[in-house]
Parts: sequence; structure tokens; C-alpha cells
Amino acid sequence: MIKQILNKLPRKSSSKSVHNDERSNELDSAVVNSTGVSDKVSKLSLSVKSKSKSKSNIDSVPASYEALPSFRIVSSSEKHNLFIKKLNMCCVVFDFNEPEKNVKEKDVKKQTLLELVDYVSSVNSKFNEVTIQEITKMVAANLFRALPNLNHENKVVDLYDQEDDEFFMDPSWPHLQIVYEFLLRFVASPETNAKLAKRYVDHSFVLRLLDLFDSEDQREREYLKTILHRIYGKFMVHRPFIRKAVNNIFYHFMFESEKHNGIAQLLEVLGSIVNGFALPLKDEHKLFLAHVLIPLHKPKCLSMYHQQLVYCVCQFVEKDAKLADTVVRGLLKYWPVTSSSKEVMFLGELEEILEVTQAAEFEKFMAPLFSRIGQCINSSHFQVAERALFLWNNEHIRNLTTQNRKVILPIIFSPLEKNTHGHWNQAVQSLTLNVRKIFSDVDQSTFQDCLVRYQEDETKEKENIAKRQSTWNRLDAMAAAKTKRMVVSTSATITTTVATSTTAETTSTVKQSTGGR
Repeated sequence: MIKQILNKLPRKSSSKSVHNDERSNELDSAVVNSTGVSDKVSKLSLSVKSKSKSKSNIDSVPASYEALPSFRIVSSSEKHNLFIKKLNMCCVVFDFNEPEKNVKEKDVKKQTLLELVDYVSSVNSKFNEVTIQEITKMVAANLFRALPNLNHENKVVDLYDQEDDEFFMDPSWPHLQIVYEFLLRFVASPETNAKLAKRYVDHSFVLRLLDLFDSEDQREREYLKTILHRIYGKFMVHRPFIRKAVNNIFYHFMFESEKHNGIAQLLEVLGSIVNGFALPLKDEHKLFLAHVLIPLHKPKCLSMYHQQLVYCVCQFVEKDAKLADTVVRGLLKYWPVTSSSKEVMFLGELEEILEVTQAAEFEKFMAPLFSRIGQCINSSHFQVAERALFLWNNEHIRNLTTQNRKVILPIIFSPLEKNTHGHWNQAVQSLTLNVRKIFSDVDQSTFQDCLVRYQEDETKEKENIAKRQSTWNRLDAMAAAKTKRMVVSTSATITTTVATSTTAETTSTVKQSTGGR
């Protein structure tokens, strides 16, 4: 009964049916105007995709990338918001491997970056936390990237001349240079509060900045050097971490890869840091000298950063004279054996170290040092011998050696005399005679004693050579006699064997002929 009554009541159309009817009508109209609607739908989907992609990936270019108003035409109250907008605009990174792509947008970004540099240089109010966060975000978006992996496997890394080598030029440098300049101005700005900025210029930021020192582009490494030095000076809380991180780069370079492009620039930064070390030096700094700077003399590509390394080492010796012994003995430990060009560099470094070495410290290592210098004086490579003899052109070194002539002259006298009479290079012979004359003029008696001892040693050496030769002659004669006896004995044995076999054959033949009787 109730069901019959309900069935007679009028029913309301459901929302689903309405939507279905509308959708069917739309589809019907779409069939009629299929061309125009499909074009609109495709354009709409592309615009939605481009927007979503630009939000998820800063490398994509938004649909509209237009220049924002200049700071000059806006009021002072609007400059901060405009600055933030420009920073966000510059977070878009363009592909410079395709020069003909996004030419207009690249130019707009370049002009915007230049405006940001001018603004940071002229701002007269402190940067707040939001601004610092946006600044570091923009810098990270542009600078922190995967460096191009150039193949240098076939390049000889041993002591090549960088001036003749082709430098890599990063195609994105037109934008990178301005971003680096912006970061440098920001860090150096008096309006940057270090206590506030350290939350964003943190350990992760510093590590990623240090990774960029391996860039192939020398211009980028020079900017990084200056920026790292400014960060080290401004953010005192980061100083121990920066030193430790740089040490880790050196350890990886020395003991694992022996390939890094920024060792020279990192050493330049450390040179200024060492120059500012307070006295007395901490044990941490002395360990850095012994465990990092001295082992850096070992890699084959020493010439790429030797000048900066020498400056760091000399800074330590100037600050603490007692470290001269550690440095010189470290150099002797890593002294090159097969590379004459590295020997020349080591000798040049020794001269700079000895210039700042005091007489009391010099006495501790002069014996092993001049044993090595004596070998260099006697080197058949004329540049090594010449560079070793040039040490006596330095007045301070000449005074140190003449004051300690009783120890040094007996060590180097033999190489000097051998050069005088037997070296093939005339310039080396001339320099040897000059050094010889210095010692003979200062102390004739010691010189004569050394000469007498040298002559005695030469006489003994000749006697020993003659004795060895006679011994060898005697052994040769004994060997020849023994060989002769063995030959005679062998021939006699062979003769006896042949005779015995002949007799046996004869006996067997006779027995066969007589029928075994």
C-alpha cells in the first residue's frame, strides 16, 4: 500500500543526472566544434603544465619573464618588496649551452642581477632574516650546480706550464660573475648581520661553496677565493669548520685523487689565515703544518700551487723559528729523486726558508740538509747543480754556512772538488770555483785540512779500486783455470768411455766369430 503511494509521487532529478546531461550536451557540442575546442583544451593543459613545472623546478622558464620596474622609479617603502621580487625572478637558471635559446630572458636576468648588485652596495638599512633567506636561496640556485666533467685522463698532470694550457671558459659565466659579485658585496656589506646571517650561510652552504673550488674556470676560482676569505673573516663561528673542511679537501687530493683545480686558491686563502694566527701557535696549527702543508710537496703537480705553498710554510717559520727544523726535515723526507724540475723547486723553497731561519735552529738540521745539497751540487743535471750553488749568492745563507764551516765544508768539499775537475757544464764549474773560494778565503786552514783529507780519501779510493780489480782478476783467473781443468777432465772421461766401449765391442765380436768357445 505504502509502496504504491510512493510510486505515484513525482521524483526530483538527482544532481548526478543533471551533471551527466550537461556533460552529454557539452560532448555533443564538442563533436560539432571539435577543432576549436580541442585547440583551447590543448593550450590550457600546456599552460597548467608549464606553471606546475615552474613551481617544482627553478630551471624552467615561466610563461612571462618580463623585467620588473627599476629601483629608481619606486618609492623607498616599495624597494624592499621589489628587491625580494627581483631575487625570486633571478632564481630561474638558463641553459647557456644553447646560446640562441631564451636570448631576451637571459638579457632581462642579467640586467636584473646588475640592479641587485647596485642595491646591495647602496642599501643603508640592515638586512632582515627574510631578506637574507631569499638572498641565499637565489645564490644557491645559481651557483650550486654540478660542475662540467671534462676528460683530462690523457693529459699529463706532471709539471706542465699552465700559461700554455687552454683554460676552460664556462658558457654561463656572464650570469655567474654577477651572482658572485652580488654574494661578495652581500658578505662584505656592513648591513649584513653575521649573527643573523649565520643561520643561512651555514656549514652546508660553506661546504657547497668549497665544492665549487674544483671548477675548471679560473675566473670562478678567483671569485671563490675572495668570497671564502670574506666569510672566514666575518663569520668567526665558522672558522674552525672552514679550516677542517679545507684540510679534508687537501687530504683527498694528496692521498686519493691527486686531481683538484683549486689547490692554489685554497692555499692563498690559508696564507692570509696563517698570517693572522696569534702567538704562540696552537698545537692544531702546528699539526696542520706537519700533516697537510709538508705532505703537499709530494704530488706530481706541485708546480701548480708551489708558490702559494711556499708562502704558507714561510709564514709558519717566521711566526715560530723552532718550526724550521720540522719544515726542513719534512722537505728532505719528500725530496724528489727522479724529477729534476721538482728538485729545482725544492732548492728555491729551501732558500726562502733559510732566509727566515735563525742560526740556533740552523745548527739542528745543517748536517742532513747539506748532505742533500752536496748531492745536488754533484748532479749531472746542470739546472739542479746550478740552483744548489746559487744558494751562496744569498748573504744570509752564506753567513750561516761560513759560521758553521767546520761542519758544512767537510760534507760538501768532495762534491765541490769533483765538480771542479769533472763536471761537463762550464757554468757549473765556474759557480763551483766561486763557492770553493768563499770557504778558502774565510778559513784557509780548514780548507787545507779538507783538501788533504779529500786527497787521502781519493788515494784510498784508488787503492780500493785497484784492490777490487786485482781481486776480480784473480777470481777470473781461478775461474778460467777451473774451467780448463773441467774441460780436460771431461775430455779424458769421454776418451776413457769411448775406449771402454770399443774394447767391449771388440770382445763381443771375437766371441761371436769363435762361436762362443
